[in-house]
Amino acid sequence: MTTAALQTVLTVPERFRGPVGVANGGWIAGTMAEALNGGRSAVEVTLHAPSPLETELRLEHLANSVSLSHGDQLLVEAIPVAEDLEGPGFVPFNDAAKAEAGFLGLQVHPFAECFACGLREPGDGLRIFPGRVEGTDLVAAGWRVPFTVTGDDGVPASIVGAVLDCITGWAHFGPGETALLGRLALQIHRPVFPGGRYSVVARPTGRDGRKMYGQSAIYEVDGTLVAAGRATWIAPR
Repeated sequence: MTTAALQTVLTVPERFRGPVGVANGGWIAGTMAEALNGGRSAVEVTLHAPSPLETELRLEHLANSVSLSHGDQLLVEAIPVAEDLEGPGFVPFNDAAKAEAGFLGLQVHPFAECFACGLREPGDGLRIFPGRVEGTDLVAAGWRVPFTVTGDDGVPASIVGAVLDCITGWAHFGPGETALLGRLALQIHRPVFPGGRYSVVARPTGRDGRKMYGQSAIYEVDGTLVAAGRATWIAPR
């Protein structure tokens, strides 16, 4: 017996770009996690190709997976993961905010238009600028959640995914270095509230040739884990 796929249409607004002309990978990952299970349990999202903006894409639910395609090209697929994702370690909000002064993207930014970590206007982009936390292998930023990212049901999983995404890359990047997100597993443990203050933290967890690995998290001011991510980045040849 064959199970028919449930199809819907997804269009990524220009606002949620990462590199110029394509969707932010974390935004896509959060959207896929929401479509699969609301992000309440861990979801692993693999990005096979960049997702174009302002284009009708086919979102398909089949059994316990979700895929995103453009015509015959598979762009993204998401599957559940039977584990609880943990964070890299809590950094108090004030210390996370201080670390932003060391954000390398303020000097040279490979994706200055990025919705999550780019140099966009306040309220338009998230402006998450992670810098090194002295005496640790962590990078961190303070996130003041703009009301402009709030939906009818609060801050959506797509925004949480974007927050967990880029910071794992900056945990690795040196000056002028860049890579693209290849895979992001994420899990949302509790809601994010508009206007709230959160610490966003990441740690590099390894490197294998062109692949870079990292974990990230969003924490409330008292250290409670809000959401966690585990990422694989791929550097260009």
